[in-house]
Amino acid sequence: MARIAGVDLPRDKRIVIALTYVYGIGNSTAQKVLAEAKVSEDVRVRDLTPDQEDAIRAVVDGIKVEGDLRREVSMSIKALQEINSYRGIRHRKGLPVRGQHTKNNARTRKGPAVSIAGKKK
Repeated sequence: MARIAGVDLPRDKRIVIALTYVYGIGNSTAQKVLAEAKVSEDVRVRDLTPDQEDAIRAVVDGIKVEGDLRREVSMSIKALQEINSYRGIRHRKGLPVRGQHTKNNARTRKGPAVSIAGKKK
């Protein structure tokens, strides 16, 4: 089991897919990491040599991922809330931040519907 940036990668997946399990690495970043490390995208994680693992680790160390990235994102959100920006207020209230309508949708952000008081069943 390869461990990169503190994340155990699934053994049976292709390395380009397995890298996306690391927070902060998506498809395009995974492809760039593998190109820079000179590792084929079709190699399975279980078939990686220790040299290839080290090369991938070295490239990923240059990218902000996992804990550092999560901390940076949460600090950015906190800063928006402190200056009382529109986006910060939306974050605080748990509403959509990027201009979506909320009359009918936005269930993911707003949570389950609150029952109406005194309604007969």
